[in-house]
Amino acid sequence: MILKRLSPIFLFLNSKQWLTVFSFFLIWGISTLGYWKKYEWNPSSMVNFGYEFALQNQKETPEKAILFKGEPGDLGAGYDGQIFYYFSRPLSEFNLNWPKGFDESYRAPRIGYPLLVAFFGLLGKTSAIFGMYFWNISLILLSYFYLRKLLDEETKPFAILYLLSPFALGSYYVLVSDSVMVSILIIAYYYYVKENYIPFVVLSSLAILTKEPALFLLFPLGLAALFRKDWRRMLVVGSVLIIPVCWHLYLAYRFPNWRPGRLTDFILPFEGLISYMESIWRLVGSGSHWKDLARLLSRFPLVILFFLGLFLPFTGKIRKGWEFRISFSLIMFMVGTAGYYHFWSVYENVSRMFTLSIPILLLLLNEDKTIRKQEYILFTLLILVLFLVKVLLISRQLHYQVGF
Repeated sequence: MILKRLSPIFLFLNSKQWLTVFSFFLIWGISTLGYWKKYEWNPSSMVNFGYEFALQNQKETPEKAILFKGEPGDLGAGYDGQIFYYFSRPLSEFNLNWPKGFDESYRAPRIGYPLLVAFFGLLGKTSAIFGMYFWNISLILLSYFYLRKLLDEETKPFAILYLLSPFALGSYYVLVSDSVMVSILIIAYYYYVKENYIPFVVLSSLAILTKEPALFLLFPLGLAALFRKDWRRMLVVGSVLIIPVCWHLYLAYRFPNWRPGRLTDFILPFEGLISYMESIWRLVGSGSHWKDLARLLSRFPLVILFFLGLFLPFTGKIRKGWEFRISFSLIMFMVGTAGYYHFWSVYENVSRMFTLSIPILLLLLNEDKTIRKQEYILFTLLILVLFLVKVLLISRQLHYQVGF
């Protein structure tokens, strides 16, 4: 019922694309300025340079960058955006020297985003930071219009969910690779549908090299081609692995301790969810400040969304869009097996795991209008509102310094 009441808004925005794009820039702009305000309006703050890592890579750190000095329980100084920045620097200088202080086991395979940033990095360190903003913003906008072309007229109004996804926004908010990967993947899928296979292979390979969950769509596409005995498409989908495999072979040679199976260390079924719920009870029992409780509870809507996501692929006419049902289930599997220490303990870490779920939901809805979509869509919109509240009212300023 609630979604039906919201339908006129979706339809209106669909008929006024300029307003949809304006809404995107308004929400992303408010989030950006809200972050910059806490750190002297310095754009480098969203890269999240950690002082200890900046010190080890001082030559490649911008002179007046915001350097975070670490907080209790924040898993170390800074955040993942700095890894992609530092990895882009040697690429801009035409070498493959891995930056100091970072574990190459599960970071080095993700060369796609640093490679894109490196094009801007040719002009200097400040330009590299600009590139991180540019790719996140431009690719999500571009892929939005590609996605609209894939949807029929009945589904198209819901495409705004992709553009205003709180998960893509959360990825951008810390300038990491999730929304970049999803954007590239959607553009690649468009070329797959149009049977323009060279761009599909190149872009899909880049998406995998940006982040491995790109396989959550590509693998079901290969299964669908196998099931339909479409040998040409099977070959095309299989060929997207050539470039990533070559890169992994190079890494095995370059880093003797590197192993692709390292990612399996993070598969801990329901450990993250259980530990998160336990942390809520502990904090409630301790009588902590309401802001601390609010920060912890900010992840609770994601718990509800996860269980809604487990249910969703099994609604509607199961035989329709089954490759997207598999894809959606794989995303939920990733969320459900994420551990507490590396994922559920930090809002941004678990939130951005849902990024791919929005376009997959839309593609599934395009195939089967009878799926139970209302709850997932409404909670996604609620999470967007809560994210903006978190950004503007709850998130606190962290300890930092400007440059060295």
